[in-house]
Amino acid sequence: MWMTLWNLFIAFGRATMLGYGGGPSIIPLYQNEVVRMGWMSPEEFGNALAFGNALPGPIATKLAAYIGFKIAGWLGAFVALSAVVLPTALLMVALVGVMMKLQNNPIIRGMIKGVQPVIFVMMAMLAFDFAKYVFKPSEGIVSFLPFLLGAGYFVMVQYLNVNAAWGIIASLVVGAIFFRG
Repeated sequence: MWMTLWNLFIAFGRATMLGYGGGPSIIPLYQNEVVRMGWMSPEEFGNALAFGNALPGPIATKLAAYIGFKIAGWLGAFVALSAVVLPTALLMVALVGVMMKLQNNPIIRGMIKGVQPVIFVMMAMLAFDFAKYVFKPSEGIVSFLPFLLGAGYFVMVQYLNVNAAWGIIASLVVGAIFFRG
């Protein structure tokens, strides 16, 4: 049990410390750790990600708590969540003064600009992997429904300025009606 808790802490701590750019950019690193350790299949991770994104709050902490709980109960949830929050919070507090002094440094600005394409690609890879589970071939009207939900959500949020929460609520209702079973 203690080794499992230690592995949870190391896996989520390592992924969090290597992830740059916030929660969404960390998700592929979490997926790699969780699948590599055999705690979840890629499909199980995709389902956890979908459910976590339907709830409010930061995705990194929700995933860590859920996966930790699945692996080792409440103590696992606490350990995984601690691995996500503590290292970065302590590092942020320690580095805030240094960052304020270096924020206009051209080298630091260049480093940030240099890492942005990598973050974009990590998020695109996550979207590509996730799309395999979302748009699985099926028969009938249901086969087009995931695409229609995604396209409708995109238009609502991007072009009609509808609050994203309404799209999530609508997709939950549509899913409850058409994707049962």
